[in-house]
Amino acid sequence: MTKRLLLPLFFMMTISNGFAQQLLPLWEDKDIPNYQKSKEKEFIPERNIIFIQKVQKPTLEVFLPSKQSANGKGVLILPGGGYGGVAYDWEGTDYAKWLNSKGIAAFVLKYRMPQSASVQTSHLAPIQDAQRAMRIIRSNATSYNVDKGKIGVIGSSAGGHLASTLGTHSKAYYPAKDEIDQERFEPDFMLLVYPVITMKKEVTHMGSRNNLLGKSASEALVAQFSNELQVNENTPATFIVHSGDDGAVSVENSILFYQALVKHNVKADLHFYPTGKHGYGMGIASDHAPKWTGLAEEWLKLR
Repeated sequence: MTKRLLLPLFFMMTISNGFAQQLLPLWEDKDIPNYQKSKEKEFIPERNIIFIQKVQKPTLEVFLPSKQSANGKGVLILPGGGYGGVAYDWEGTDYAKWLNSKGIAAFVLKYRMPQSASVQTSHLAPIQDAQRAMRIIRSNATSYNVDKGKIGVIGSSAGGHLASTLGTHSKAYYPAKDEIDQERFEPDFMLLVYPVITMKKEVTHMGSRNNLLGKSASEALVAQFSNELQVNENTPATFIVHSGDDGAVSVENSILFYQALVKHNVKADLHFYPTGKHGYGMGIASDHAPKWTGLAEEWLKLR
């Protein structure tokens, strides 16, 4: 299927959310890589956020600012969830609305979970979906009023691990299928919010590691997805925020990544806060959570 056919075939208006303009499947059903049929069904448990589990068909939801406000930048949003689900509104669509208010196009990815019965090789599914999403954004950059060279990624928690994987792994994790896959998948900048970075047992979030790599992962696979080891001089500029009292994902994850960025002369901003714990999203639900979006807005002006 060519790029020209993607939107006519897959375009769907989203009526339930006034901010979103499109909901795009990443692939036709027959083209989903690393997929196998199963009886598993996607579901959303009753919680105070939209937390999507057992994702079967990955999608990209498009949020665009008005043409008059658009500044040519775009951001792919990768919500967290410990690689067991996607915190779709809390770390996804809420971010998209904030970015739109700053003239930035935003794209929320609902990506597959590695331990889904519909996935053949666990660790490949999330990064396959993220790479495809970035290529779809670039292939439609003109219609989205976005500059292909100004498209970044933001990820929170396990979504931060996926974002840093997208930004540090130069290997394409699925075979090219169409014109879209001729586009570049690397982000031009990264924002990482209380991110999981390493897969090393002493530091990582074990739930994310076990879901992504399995409980008996080889040393080689652990090293491959310990993203502080994958940084090089081509890694994009990065903004990182973390809290010292994070009891789920240790701040050492962010420290390791920042040190790797500095070692390779990559522009990096690291912001530590004494309180906030984990999973505070935009920081507006708690007086103790970091108010990091103002700093991020100033940083994004330079990208």
